[in-house]
Amino acid sequence: MKKYRIGIVGATGAVGQEIISLLEKREFPVSEARLLASAKSAGRKIQACGNLETIQEATPDCFRDLDIAIFSAGSKQSLELAESSRQHGCVVIDNSSAFRMDPQVPLVVPEINLEDIEKHLGIIANPNCSTAVALMGLYPLHKRFGLKGFIASTYQAVSGAGAAGFQALENELKAQFAPSENSPAPNTDSPFPHPIAHNLLPHIDDFREDGYTKEELKMKNESRKILGIPSLKVSCTCVRVPVFRAHSISLSAEFSEPVNVPDAKAAIEEFEGAELWDLPNANRYPTPLRYAEKEDCGVGRIRIDQAFENGLALWVVGDQLWKGAALNAVQIAESLIEKKYLKWM
Repeated sequence: MKKYRIGIVGATGAVGQEIISLLEKREFPVSEARLLASAKSAGRKIQACGNLETIQEATPDCFRDLDIAIFSAGSKQSLELAESSRQHGCVVIDNSSAFRMDPQVPLVVPEINLEDIEKHLGIIANPNCSTAVALMGLYPLHKRFGLKGFIASTYQAVSGAGAAGFQALENELKAQFAPSENSPAPNTDSPFPHPIAHNLLPHIDDFREDGYTKEELKMKNESRKILGIPSLKVSCTCVRVPVFRAHSISLSAEFSEPVNVPDAKAAIEEFEGAELWDLPNANRYPTPLRYAEKEDCGVGRIRIDQAFENGLALWVVGDQLWKGAALNAVQIAESLIEKKYLKWM
């Protein structure tokens, strides 16, 4: 079997570490794992894909001879380095928001619009984590009933803010429950504007003049692009919750065709990447604890929505570090190889 040279930009971060783990778990055919990060991390050694690899500083020249580079270091780094990678003939799979709305860049969830990768010109974008999780529940219903619009309320885990988010919640919980003399110092590096332990923050990313946050607009704009429905109506409220891992999303969706619950459940059951977990009277519904470090997204609480004429309400949970980021990127890489879409120049 042919093996491939993979670069991971942001290899020391939360998503970068998950990418390494998933490449190993899914037995991706790696001949070289080139770990790339900031200058301060250069020289550290990390186990990756069967070898002890030395982290290199991410620079424009570090992509030479690579086949694929997965970027998970933020929009600034992607904008600075992705074009250099592309010019070296290396396909970029980018986890940031840098290229998602670029009309020349496919925005891909493999279970939904895999055919779009055929159009790539060296860069493929990963959707935002909450968008990816929500669409794993909505897309099979769209295929069955024809989606017109939806209202989403997200309950997003702290690890969606990276390792700093996870550390902030852990430190706050320790400070509240440990004896005062053993309490950790206050976390001045928290990415959140208020305490997150025992709290909810209706604030993810920057606010716009219209009162929505950038995170909330991503749900609308990215869903329209991935589903190919420019007129899709979407309203979203994104909330950070004191959960370590896995995002949960409440959805009320309106469809063009008459809906019913049995057909909706059948559509979810038949869709690869989603798991129907829906027996409320037996306390069976998706939770973050159940779907952390799980490849499938859980869908439950499916019922007729009482506010829409042809509406369904549902609850979707998925690991945002996996389906919302690392897993989706690895699946795209696997598809590039399977479909022989690595070459475009």
